[in-house]
Amino acid sequence: MIPFQRKRFNSNFSPANYERLIQSLEKNAGLHIEFRVSETPVFLPAELLQQIVQSAVDINKQLLTPEYLATTDRSIPRDFFAPQQPAHPTFIQIDFAITCEADGSFAPKLVELQGCASIHAFQLLLSQAYQNIYGLKGASYLLSGMNDKNYVELLRRTVIGRHSPDEVVLLEVEPEQQKTRPDFIVTEQLLGVKTVAINEIIKRKNQLFYPRQGREIPIKRLYNRVIVDELIRKNTQYNFAYRDELEVEWAGHPNWFFRLSKFSLPYLKHKSVPRSWFLNQLNTYPEDLANFVLKPLFSFAGSGVQVNISRADLDAIPAPERENYLLQEKINYGAVIETPGDPAKVEVRVMFLWPDDDPEPTPTMLLGRMSKGTMMGVDFNKNKTWVGASACFFDL
Repeated sequence: MIPFQRKRFNSNFSPANYERLIQSLEKNAGLHIEFRVSETPVFLPAELLQQIVQSAVDINKQLLTPEYLATTDRSIPRDFFAPQQPAHPTFIQIDFAITCEADGSFAPKLVELQGCASIHAFQLLLSQAYQNIYGLKGASYLLSGMNDKNYVELLRRTVIGRHSPDEVVLLEVEPEQQKTRPDFIVTEQLLGVKTVAINEIIKRKNQLFYPRQGREIPIKRLYNRVIVDELIRKNTQYNFAYRDELEVEWAGHPNWFFRLSKFSLPYLKHKSVPRSWFLNQLNTYPEDLANFVLKPLFSFAGSGVQVNISRADLDAIPAPERENYLLQEKINYGAVIETPGDPAKVEVRVMFLWPDDDPEPTPTMLLGRMSKGTMMGVDFNKNKTWVGASACFFDL
């Protein structure tokens, strides 16, 4: 999206360098990367970068008001309404599609937001690898004036808090099977925090422990990477309940996963936010229904989204379930990245970290995802190149 940088990158690109990129990532992570990494980073012009970050900050301000938060209790399933919720979320992710305006300029449009952790450690590794392999010296990939050292320190304060690393665990469902496992490994490398499957956690009275070498190690803080709908879908059995009064802190408290989510979209008023309603709010449907998608509130990674909908599809949803569906205006991603084949669309995530005692969240880094299919997911980009996970560079 910076024309001279894109032209220079594409002219100098070689499959050998891309292979070196993947080898570097897999060597540092110590395992095969199962998700696809794009051949190219994203180059963001200064004006668009400022729009993206400012939009994310504005959206945060709307979501963290007492007025909005008072409405969100119903977004949390009863079995996962956890006590001891901190005053603010620990992590915030805000995803924007990059669209093309009528005058040819670029604009961010909100796709989704999440009050949970992302791949904060691996994204640093990925950005460093692009920079080193492709010779992007002097390029910026960290926000808020940070460098690698103080980014890692902020991540440490956010994840570990006031505890020692062995008192904190990265909590996940079947971590060995997760495609995001490289992030778990890099997190341990950077912070010393071990990954523990949720079904390995031991509860004794109101305390939690994890097993290591025949010992039970007390847990003071959970770096929460569990996605609740996966926990439910897999019918995973574990030894505590989210509703329990536990002597443990959450880095990524479960309640915030629901409070900041698709549930939030109908409440937002911002030029970057598409029109959205809960289905039960509508007595009549928009005349331009072809320009909308239907999303279940409680789903993950795009599952259950209906792109082509009719009035009959909407009418078929029973009345008790209609409050759990979102009708959202379609976003027309721009084909904004020139590649050797078809141009690619891109989605940019602003990743915020918010340590317990900090007065406000810090925007830290951008995560890019590229696609040539109808949607961003893997299933829509099979056998395509210059798609997948990416990093974002700016101020080149």
